[in-house]
Amino acid sequence: MPAPHITLLFAALLVLLKLVLLARISRLRHARRIGLGDGGDPELARCIRVHANFAEHVPMALLLLALLELSGLPAAWVWGLGAALLVARVLHAWGFSRSAGPSFGRFWGTALTWLVLLLMALAGVWRALG
Repeated sequence: MPAPHITLLFAALLVLLKLVLLARISRLRHARRIGLGDGGDPELARCIRVHANFAEHVPMALLLLALLELSGLPAAWVWGLGAALLVARVLHAWGFSRSAGPSFGRFWGTALTWLVLLLMALAGVWRALG
C-alpha cells in the first residue's frame, strides 16, 4: 500500500499554520502576563478561539483526506481537497484574527472548510460503498 504523500504534505503545512497560531497566543500571554485563560483580554480570547477552531476542524479533515488517498481516490481530487482545506484554514485564521465580527476571511474560510468536509464525507461514502 503506497504511503499518503499528498496528505503528508498538507498535514505538514497545516502544522506550520498551527504553530503560527500557537506563537500568537504565546506572544500575547507573555506580553500581557496572562498565564491561564484569556485574562479578560479580547485579543487573546480571539487568538485562543482561532486556534481552537483550527483544532476542531483540521484533525478530522486530515484523517478523512488520508483515508481517501489510501482508498485510491484520484490524486487530482486529493490535491484539490488538500489545497482547498489549506486555503480555507488560512482564510479563516486571517479573517478571524483581524476581527471578532463578520469578515471576508472568516466567512469564506468557514464556508470552504465546510464544503471540503462535505465533499470528503461524500467521497468517503462513495469509496466505501462503491
